[in-house]
Amino acid sequence: MKKQQQTKIVLTILLFSVLFSFAQELPKVSITKVGLDSVLVYKKVDSIMKLGIKNTAFPGAQLLVAKDSKIIFHKAYGYHTYDSLQKVQLTDIYDVASVTKITAALPALMKLYDEGKIDLDVPFSTYWKPWRHKANKKHITLREILAHQAGLAPYIVFLNDVLKKNGKLKHRFVKNKPSKKFSREAYNGLYVKDRFKYKMYRKINRSKVSKEKKYKYSGLTFLLYPELVKQITGVDYNTYLQQNFYTPLGLNTMGFLPKNKKYANAIVPTEIDTVFRKELTHNFVHDENAALLGGISGNAGLFASATDLAKIMQMYLNYGVYNGKRYFSNATVKEFTRVQYSENNNKRGLGFDKPTLGNDTLPLAKAYPAPEVSKESFGHAGFTGTFVWADPKNNMVFIFLSNRVYPTRTNRNLYTLNIRPALQQVFYTSKKGTN
Repeated sequence: MKKQQQTKIVLTILLFSVLFSFAQELPKVSITKVGLDSVLVYKKVDSIMKLGIKNTAFPGAQLLVAKDSKIIFHKAYGYHTYDSLQKVQLTDIYDVASVTKITAALPALMKLYDEGKIDLDVPFSTYWKPWRHKANKKHITLREILAHQAGLAPYIVFLNDVLKKNGKLKHRFVKNKPSKKFSREAYNGLYVKDRFKYKMYRKINRSKVSKEKKYKYSGLTFLLYPELVKQITGVDYNTYLQQNFYTPLGLNTMGFLPKNKKYANAIVPTEIDTVFRKELTHNFVHDENAALLGGISGNAGLFASATDLAKIMQMYLNYGVYNGKRYFSNATVKEFTRVQYSENNNKRGLGFDKPTLGNDTLPLAKAYPAPEVSKESFGHAGFTGTFVWADPKNNMVFIFLSNRVYPTRTNRNLYTLNIRPALQQVFYTSKKGTN
């Protein structure tokens, strides 16, 4: 009898999980239901995407747009690589690169802020103790850091610490087989010393700070946030994100270390790496700093499908609510998504990117993102060729995913051709009866 009761409980939980997951899906409706010209939208989007592929901005891409909490457009284009062997599918999973910042590190910080466990306007050294002894950092606030107003160095290439001058690996830091002290897998056959992260922390702690306080993008502290979250909550960063966001939001593909998940979905490759991995980067994070942390970081490392990214951006657009569950207070989302230092010509929110100041007055060629987006809108781009944006005023979520770094990161045609703003503008200017 006891065994039957246990079986019944397990089946009930499984059924609830299935129903819960189903309930999380954004419904799909025809594009005409939201007053857009379907023929015109598809014609324009197809043209822009084909232009991008023809000019090798990316071998393939996909676009998802949600309006009024419903998916109105989701289409895939091209292939994973230029050999045209594997078509891009709507369920494909991408390395989202710096989009990780607003879908992993930032929600954790926002929750801690919501709970009163961190303060934006006290020195960051209040929480990150090594900075208490650094004259150039001890007074910097978390608000300044998240708005990229702190004068921190943009980036440190930690790969230089694990490679010799001849390009070979320093085996005191990276080995070809795992062991008790080398358990962090950076790539197939590359295992980083577990304590290497402390070397990274020390270099960040000692890094230079500009005396001039103006907008200067820096991702350095995002390498520290996983450790900070663990210190404050007592819960491992990855576990904290799964428990508080990804599982309740029904984000079945969003997470770190995709190789270990055995997804049925295809994972899109990134760059043919000639420096570190010596082959096509696939199933592992592209960003080397995140890789040297074992693939779990605050700056990069997250993988996700377009639909999962749409859900978390819809939650932000709803000012912290999704499917009846509140994740943040309305005030917290508004605080993090507003421009912080406009008087210093800094357009950024807290962690979130914002439109260029005066964006609505600019032509498409100079705007970022599309000139029609509202001042309330926000999002972030990823180095691998990803881009997510939410516009609360127009109730629109825009998700663009590509692997523009294939075969090399030097390929910048995605930017020179202005692909993403052009695609986004289509959904603001293609209303029925206006063309």
